[in-house]
Amino acid sequence: MIFELVEYFVKNNKINLVNVIFIGFTVIIVIFGSLITLVEPLLPDFIKQSFRYGKHKHNGPEISLVSKMEVPKSWFKHFYIFAFSWAMLALYFVLKGIIMHTTAPSYVIEFLDFVAGGAGNRKIVINSNSALVASVLMTLQCARRFYETNFVQIFSKTSKMNLSHYMVGYLHYFGAIVALLLNTEGFVKGSLPSSFSFTKITLLQYVCIFVFHFSWSQQYKSNMILVNLRKNPNTGKVETEKHLMPMGGFFNVVSSPHMLFEILMYISLLGIVGASLTWKLVVVWVFSNQLMNALLTHKWYKDNFKNYPKQRKALIPFVL
Repeated sequence: MIFELVEYFVKNNKINLVNVIFIGFTVIIVIFGSLITLVEPLLPDFIKQSFRYGKHKHNGPEISLVSKMEVPKSWFKHFYIFAFSWAMLALYFVLKGIIMHTTAPSYVIEFLDFVAGGAGNRKIVINSNSALVASVLMTLQCARRFYETNFVQIFSKTSKMNLSHYMVGYLHYFGAIVALLLNTEGFVKGSLPSSFSFTKITLLQYVCIFVFHFSWSQQYKSNMILVNLRKNPNTGKVETEKHLMPMGGFFNVVSSPHMLFEILMYISLLGIVGASLTWKLVVVWVFSNQLMNALLTHKWYKDNFKNYPKQRKALIPFVL
């Protein structure tokens, strides 16, 4: 009964739930990120404790109610398990449609109609060729992050994050992967997927694939620099859970190269899927989120390491 009421409300008002998710995320991160950056001393402790986590967690008085809503930061690995599985499922449907030249199953189309606010909200703007390329790249990213968070990354046993951050992780990957299908051939009622061919990949898309691969590999190298800070270089055993100052690679020019390359990967995917409004909203959200986190991280490094290199910027080399 409740689901039917929600479905009626969404379709009757033509609400694209995926767009709402990313617009809402962006508004919230910009507002609260700006407040934390500009007027943090004036904010109540529950906002500061809720927003901050990890190395730049709130160090002031703890609010018991907020503390009860915190979960281990190591739970990041959970939504990468989900993201990898969800991305694989989407890739399966894209591949199946292209190979068999058939429309997606009716339950998939009905689901996409629902989250988009009705079939009338879905027009084809992504061809099958582009969808397959983007789905493969997105799956590669989710697969690598799944591997890193579950088998490589060293999480502090005491590090916490607010439950809201945990839920945002799930909603982000849910929405981002759905965004690759919402306006794609074969996933809109009455449409059929076109055949795949490397000759259909445009020069711009090849450039985007190159930028994605470069960013993908450099993000991994940056993450490994952070991992190795906590290990003995001779034995490879974990020696500390402290946050130390990273050196080498793109850390020599920015404090958070892994965040920079996250942004570049999503921009590259935008260059591949083209006119998708939903993916543009995804990119705006990713940029806003990574920027706010990078600024907090940059400030933390400068506050905690007196010899922190002055030439390093927060996120964008030589600029910001």
